[in-house]
This record gives sequence, C-alpha cells and structure tokens, in this order.
Amino acid sequence: MKKKYLLLAIFMLFVAVILAACGEESNDEGGQSTDGEEKPKFLTMLTGGTTGTYYPLGGEMSKLITDATDIQTDPQSSNASADNVIALQEGEADIAFVQTDVVSFAVEGINAFDGNPVDNVVAIGALYPETVQIVTSADSGINSVEDLAGKKVSVGAPGSGTYVNAEQLLEVHGMTMDDINKQNLDFGESTGGIQDGNIDAAFITAGAPTGAVDGLAATNKIIVLPIEQDKIDALIEKYPYYAADTIPAGTYGLEDETKTVAVLAMLAVKDSLSEDVVYDITKAIYEGAPNMAHAKAEFIKLENAVDGIGIDLHPGAEKYYEEEGVLE
Repeated sequence: MKKKYLLLAIFMLFVAVILAACGEESNDEGGQSTDGEEKPKFLTMLTGGTTGTYYPLGGEMSKLITDATDIQTDPQSSNASADNVIALQEGEADIAFVQTDVVSFAVEGINAFDGNPVDNVVAIGALYPETVQIVTSADSGINSVEDLAGKKVSVGAPGSGTYVNAEQLLEVHGMTMDDINKQNLDFGESTGGIQDGNIDAAFITAGAPTGAVDGLAATNKIIVLPIEQDKIDALIEKYPYYAADTIPAGTYGLEDETKTVAVLAMLAVKDSLSEDVVYDITKAIYEGAPNMAHAKAEFIKLENAVDGIGIDLHPGAEKYYEEEGVLE
C-alpha cells in the first residue's frame, strides 16, 4: 500500500514539473524586449482596400518588420484611416496606415470623432503624399469641381479620409455635400461605377498612381479634375495639413499635368507597444524602404519622417529619430 502511495506521489510531482515547464514556455512565447516588457509574437497591421495603395505597400512593409524584428507582422485589408484609428483605439490592431489629417481629427475629437477623442494612438512616422484625385470619364462633360453639382459622385465612406477631403474641397468651392448626389463607395466600386456609367465621378485619396484608377484608365479615357491655385491656397490656409501636389502628364494616360492637393500617409501605433519594439519597427521601415518593391517606397525617407505629423510620436520612434539626427 505504501509503495502504491509513493508511486502516486512521484507521478503527481512529475506532472507538476511538466505543467510548470509548459507554463514558463507559454509565458516566454514572445520573448522579452530589452526594456523588460513582453515582446509580442504577432502584430496586426491594418492597411486599406485591396485596390488602393495601403494594401500592397502594407504587405511589403510587413515583410520588412517581420524579418527585422522576428515578430510575425500580418497585413489586413480594411476601410482605411478612420476605421483604422478606431481599431487601434480599441486594441483590435497594433499598427495602421492613416492619413495625417484623420488621425489629427481623432486626437482632437472632431469631425467623425466628435465627442470621442482618441488618447491612446501615437505616431511612428510619415510615409508619402496622398493625392486627392477627382476622377471622371473624359466624355462626362465634367471639367471642374463646380461641374459636379447635381452629379452622382462617390465620396468614400462617411468619416473616412476621402470623405473629409471631398467635404473640404467642396467647401472652398462654395459647395456642400447637399449640392451633389453623394455615393459612399470604396475605390474599386467607384472606378467600376464610372466604367459602368452608374456614377459620374469619384473622389479618391491615395498615392498616385492608384491601382483602381490605373485599372479604369486601361479601359476608359479619363481625366482628373484640376484644382485652381486660388482654391489650393484657400484650402491650405484653412487646413494646413494639405499641400499642393501635381499628377504628372502621362499618369493614367493624361495628356497634361494636373494640379491638385495632397495629405500625407503615415503609420500610427497603439501606445501600449514597448519602446524597444517600436524602435525596431521604425528602424526597419526607414532603413529597409529602398528594398521594398513598391513605387511609393521611394518617398519613404528618414528626412521626411516627421513632416506633417500632428500627434505625439511613440517614444520608440522618437528615440530612433533622435539617434539619427532627425530630431534635435
């Protein structure tokens, strides 16, 4: 009998040791960063629609981060800026592409974020200009912003960066959303709608050339509506996060260059990620950008990393920029 109890005790001790070892292995799955905080095993990066610029660029960027940090970083398509900020706020994502203007609205608690300011989202850095493109077919009879009055125009999802850009551009032209027959479509639906004749024009805010617009231009002759200089000046004076931009001749088969405006694309991150992890992410992006197989990678430069950033930098990004002399 005593031998039976002794064997049982030894067996229970063996099980306890195995369970303890498994527990330690589980706790260490992600490892630790040098600042003592738990290093995550996975990161989720929200991008945008599959026909925009964010999604393919996010795929390239995720590979860089994964290779440089040993943290598996997975890109996911999304509804872009406004939804991405909310996902970061609610802890449903770790890193996200956003427009500089939209994340500023979020922190200030205005526009789509009225009454719901975001206080746990910070910046990694700026990436490239996001061109505001008002696209229509060449035979639509629409040649100016004013000509959009009464037309079916896609302006993106309510609260999205594209929607806000459309609202503000209409404003400086003395118009509102009530002056158009607004349609809330994504980029692919917008260009498909123009191709099928279901809508007349679309606002598309994305790095140019944009995949969805390229696809449309392959089958239809299109134009991008120009913005007159006085309207550009008025827009920038009221909303300083805009900058003048030009779509070069030849883009989408355009015969002449087209003057318009742009905001900046940037990366934002939830503030709970450790300083070391975000330092490594920032370093991976700006040092690895030349190796990314995407046209917009050429704009991702360390010297422009803090341009147009209207919110706080994550301490990890700030540390990297200080070491590289971007910040004094």
